[in-house]
Amino acid sequence: MRSITGPSDLKGLSHGQVDALAAEIRHYLISSVSQTGGHLGPNLGVVELTIALHRVFNSPRDTILFDTGHISYVHKLLTGRHDFSTLRKQDGLSGYPSRAESDHDVIENSHASTSLSWALGIASGRKIRGETDRHTVAVIGDGALTGGMAWEALNNISEHRTLPLIIVINDNERSYAATHGGMADYLAKLRSSQEYESLLSWGKRQLHRTPFVGRQVYDTLHGMKKGLKDIVSPQGMFEDLGLKYLGPIDGHDVEAMETALQRAHDFGGVVLVHAITEKGHGYDPATADEADRFHAVGKINPETGLPLELSGRSWTDEFSEEMVRLGKEREDIVALTASMLIPVGLQPFAERFPDRIFDVGIAEQHAVTMAAGLSFSGLHPVVCVYATFLNRAFDQLLMDCALHHQGVTLVLDRAGVTGTDGPSHNGMWDLTMLSMVPGIHVAAPRDGQQVARAVREAVQIADAPSVVRYPKGSVGAPIEAVRTVGSVDVLREPPPAGSSLNGDSSGDQPVDLLIVGLGSMAATALQIADKLSAEGRSVRVVDPRWVLPVSDDLVGLARDARSVAVVEDGVVGGLAGPISRAIAAAGIGVSVHPYGIPAQFLDTGSRTQVLDRIGLTADAIATSLSAQLV
Repeated sequence: MRSITGPSDLKGLSHGQVDALAAEIRHYLISSVSQTGGHLGPNLGVVELTIALHRVFNSPRDTILFDTGHISYVHKLLTGRHDFSTLRKQDGLSGYPSRAESDHDVIENSHASTSLSWALGIASGRKIRGETDRHTVAVIGDGALTGGMAWEALNNISEHRTLPLIIVINDNERSYAATHGGMADYLAKLRSSQEYESLLSWGKRQLHRTPFVGRQVYDTLHGMKKGLKDIVSPQGMFEDLGLKYLGPIDGHDVEAMETALQRAHDFGGVVLVHAITEKGHGYDPATADEADRFHAVGKINPETGLPLELSGRSWTDEFSEEMVRLGKEREDIVALTASMLIPVGLQPFAERFPDRIFDVGIAEQHAVTMAAGLSFSGLHPVVCVYATFLNRAFDQLLMDCALHHQGVTLVLDRAGVTGTDGPSHNGMWDLTMLSMVPGIHVAAPRDGQQVARAVREAVQIADAPSVVRYPKGSVGAPIEAVRTVGSVDVLREPPPAGSSLNGDSSGDQPVDLLIVGLGSMAATALQIADKLSAEGRSVRVVDPRWVLPVSDDLVGLARDARSVAVVEDGVVGGLAGPISRAIAAAGIGVSVHPYGIPAQFLDTGSRTQVLDRIGLTADAIATSLSAQLV
């Protein structure tokens, strides 16, 4: 493998050498990713497919696009990136394609169903520039084909059939878990065309045993190939779109894949190559994992596949258990997700209430508008997605849910900085977007207990959309309130004059600084208060719990402060802006100091590393505030 410094080194290998290379790559992926964590199962499934792609096409002159990008590990190895020890680490190898790493990489974002639009744009642009000898190849999974954007692109591609554009369907019957829906059923029928090939082979053997007549019957049968294949496995949808269809092909047979890809290369127009692969192929612990085939793993024992590090109780666990409790109590509670049933914690709900769960595929827009319809019908839908994927359904939230005053709850997992999954997975945009939605209710729980409380309160809201957001990872100990002021939890009070720092509060005494710690940043806000209190400043820390709309109780607490600081784990100003405007509208003349994530794409690193890099830590914020406070 080390001798492969680029795709050109693959061209002269014999098929025996290619098979040996595939085995070496698979072994390397298991041994290296088990030490770093990453997307193991998906990449084990595309080893031979990726080798075949690079043997037929000439990257980077021919452009190979990987939809979602988490299946690019083999591509990285074949393009000279052999050190996976820094995979998904700060200043290390990205878990997705990265233009900074290689000219062979193009699409960096890890949002699914985009590759076909990219491919059509690239191929069309090259045609205009007269570069018709360059091929564009989009590798898209059957899971990503459940996304509406992929079908918008296919519809458009069918109008440009002469472009040198190849679509490779990496069909492993899964996105994260098993793929569901009409597209999944259709591809399953296409897979059954292997039955057709077996039938034809059997017929040839049997009929050739009968001289003369048998041969004529077989030739007639072979001439009926299209009709017979349509009976065994109708594939007319792609061909009706005007797309040349090849397959299905065994995606683990390099020679078969090369033959199909070479035919597609030489065809002179758009071709769809259907490759059947197995997620986790060649690694028994992965293929035995029916839940997700080791889609993404932490550090594991490569021999057993068992985790080496036991994770603590997660924010998602808190939500998951509360959803089951709510499902028992209320028959009108239903849940939706976009191919993320397991990661967002809905599997237990689905097992308990199978008729009240909807996995719509990678179709966040559809999920949110469908939820509006479910709400109109008298149910209360809970839509669960990663915070970064709310970006894709903003119009539906605004125009289908908020405008129509539908009681829909959105639960945003992985909110704020996620770190190791790279810039497009950070859930940092949602608060800024949500602050623009009229009538919306947004909760940011500070701990696990508050997750359950917020979800329970959210599903009581029947006349407007509600949102509950929380971060990735293990949840800490509960943070108890010292008192409440209406809807606001006060987490820390300055000691009364003349008392020790640990003394009790004397009520709403004026303070130098009111720190509003939003969601998971409440713990950071308390640390900031400790540092500033040590300098002799009086500091009050509050958690508004429901951050939108800005409550009158929070505004009232601002009256008793000389300054206000807002600490949030979204783009800076996303919530500080509405809070500042509400304070100003009440005629309160205090300065508001916003702290959050800068409006920039964040490089890969652990959550702690990223927060430190952007200055969203207790030390950095305390130092900043100390310099600004009068």
